[in-house]
Amino acid sequence: QVQLVESGGDLVQAGGSLRLSCAASGLSSSRPSMAWFRQAPGKEREFVGGISWRYLRKSFGDSVKGRFTISSDNSKNMVYLEMNGLKPEETAVYYCAADSLRRNGRRIDEYNYWGQGTQVTVSS
Repeated sequence: QVQLVESGGDLVQAGGSLRLSCAASGLSSSRPSMAWFRQAPGKEREFVGGISWRYLRKSFGDSVKGRFTISSDNSKNMVYLEMNGLKPEETAVYYCAADSLRRNGRRIDEYNYWGQGTQVTVSS
């Protein structure tokens, strides 16, 4: 059973930076693809970015391209989301997700494991 635990959420000023971490456990040898999603109050959960463990292929949502990066540390089973140039409208709960079928998708229903989320608040 894959378990995901996010950390690193905080209050940050607009234009600031933050790094979120996702600790994964229970991974099999065929590692899942990983992604970050976020959900702001009253809004739908949206794709932020994703990475494949094996090939390190990365993808990002249009609104974060050029500002956010994703990395992984396979030896530690960690995935990171580095966020720069944060905007107040990016205040949300950020979730780490895993897809055991390794589709590297952008849809919520493609991910079968989720963390509990970590709160990011960007003040103006």
